[in-house]
Amino acid sequence: MKKKIALLGSTGSIGTQTLEVIDEFSDDFQVSLLSGHKNGELLKKQAIKYNPAVVVVTDQETFINVEKDLSGLDIKVLYGEEDLLNSLSTIEMDLVVGGISGAAGIKPILKALELGIDVALANKETIVVAGDLVRKLQSKYGSQLIPVDSEHSAIFQCLDPQRTALDKIILTASGGPFRNLPIDDLKNVTPERALKHPNWEMGKKITIDSATLMNKGLEVIEAHFLFDVGYEDIQVVIHPQSIIHSMVQYGDGSILAQLGLPDMRIPIQYALTYPIRMHNSFEKLDLTKVPSLEFFSPDTDKFPCLKLAYEAGRTGYTMPAVLNAANEVAVDLFLKGKLLFTEIANLVQWVLEQHIPLKEYNLEELLAVDSWAREVSRQYKYQR
Repeated sequence: MKKKIALLGSTGSIGTQTLEVIDEFSDDFQVSLLSGHKNGELLKKQAIKYNPAVVVVTDQETFINVEKDLSGLDIKVLYGEEDLLNSLSTIEMDLVVGGISGAAGIKPILKALELGIDVALANKETIVVAGDLVRKLQSKYGSQLIPVDSEHSAIFQCLDPQRTALDKIILTASGGPFRNLPIDDLKNVTPERALKHPNWEMGKKITIDSATLMNKGLEVIEAHFLFDVGYEDIQVVIHPQSIIHSMVQYGDGSILAQLGLPDMRIPIQYALTYPIRMHNSFEKLDLTKVPSLEFFSPDTDKFPCLKLAYEAGRTGYTMPAVLNAANEVAVDLFLKGKLLFTEIANLVQWVLEQHIPLKEYNLEELLAVDSWAREVSRQYKYQR
């Protein structure tokens, strides 16, 4: 029987690569639901090809066009977040792939966990912002999170389920395009330069986060919640080749690592087929063609976002949510040419300093904190 997949954010980078994996194993998977935002043309092509029971569009103008063009097909086209949440409750599915980027992906993931549906998670904001709520839902409903991020997938694959003699988790980072750029030159970085990641093809927001090392900071918080490991036992190591995707070190001195080409289809496939592995036709890693594997300590003076993320994570409560929201606004301003690259961290720190964390909160209160942080972020007196 085919595994039924709900693909949230199907037109994004994770979504399109997930469909490539599904194409590779077309006899094993069936797409039950697709959701998208503004890329209506691609969403329509996907709907026609995969024939899901439901397509959900979260942008109103795009919804009108998609509904019209798919009207002759036996596909229900729905609009908005509420319809997306309701669809998760009413459509038969075995796995939800969380590929919606940013805070917009939080509610659907929490809903899936509440329904007891396993989630292949690419949306790290769900864990960063709502890690405590995620843990409670998993404990109550028994749903499982299978990480899709290459780093967390690597840890997931290397981690001893019994945690016998676990010493620490080692998260690898490419270092981004500006690892060797003098610190004084960072203020001149343009969005065009920052979007040229040396190893990975990703969406704009995560590419900028990789350049500032905020992405790695968010992954530190994510690793803390996913694997129940203290921040003092999570180490970030710069690994420019992006061949080792992360490692786990044990107390006997052993380090287990997961290696592969920088291809997101590999962790996506593992999440879809877990707990088994399957052969694919994708290009494989040839170690004889890897000239070297290098490792360096991150420079948190040059890239302070990583340090800010550690501090927010250690504080806990609602502080990671503020970190994430402020960073999303800062990245958006930078991409629009309204904020210097070096001001991204300054804006985030400025907002964090104004927040008094809530120690008890529900989802609505958490989302109110997220909205507050975004509003405050837009008041930052940025440099042009």
